[in-house]
Amino acid sequence: MQRYGSLDYQRLTKGGLGLGLALFLVGAVGTLVGHAYFEPLPEWFDVLLFDFEVLGLLVALFSPILFGVVLPLTE
Repeated sequence: MQRYGSLDYQRLTKGGLGLGLALFLVGAVGTLVGHAYFEPLPEWFDVLLFDFEVLGLLVALFSPILFGVVLPLTE
């Protein structure tokens, strides 16, 4: 009997990696474009874009480890 039901680990790994890369790209491109064209950016917007970059890196790094290695080994 499977412990986690019918999780598709391959799809979850690819989706998590894609989500992490998308978050990182939104944060990085938003920072570059924001400072190039709209120089006086509000501080909250800078913080939001920086958080997108950090969260994107964390999701992109830990998603393959969690869904590609750890969870399949627990079954």
